[in-house]
Amino acid sequence: MSQPSTTSGSLLGGVAAAIGAWACCAGPLLLVVLGVGGAGGSRLAALEVYQPYFVAAALSFFGSAFFRLYRTPETCEPGEACAIPAVRRRQRVTLWLVAVAAAALMAFLLYAPLFY
Repeated sequence: MSQPSTTSGSLLGGVAAAIGAWACCAGPLLLVVLGVGGAGGSRLAALEVYQPYFVAAALSFFGSAFFRLYRTPETCEPGEACAIPAVRRRQRVTLWLVAVAAAALMAFLLYAPLFY
């Protein structure tokens, strides 16, 4: 029996894809700052080819999460988590915070020259 996908699964997938999109550009800088050196960080630059795919995956995961949270709510039985307005509100706040952080990660290529 297949289990329906959840909003938290979409959030986690979006974050993972955003980190993948970020790894090619900020990963080498982070490794140099941590003292690993440029040789280890230069291997992450090979991921730059895949950045558009990671960004597309992140946007699709976040789009799915937004769709699940902002569409007309399903009918829930009393006592279920989806029937409690505070839970829904917390999920929406979490989604917006994670989406903004992921957007900053994915856009690192635009403001990376400020750090180099």
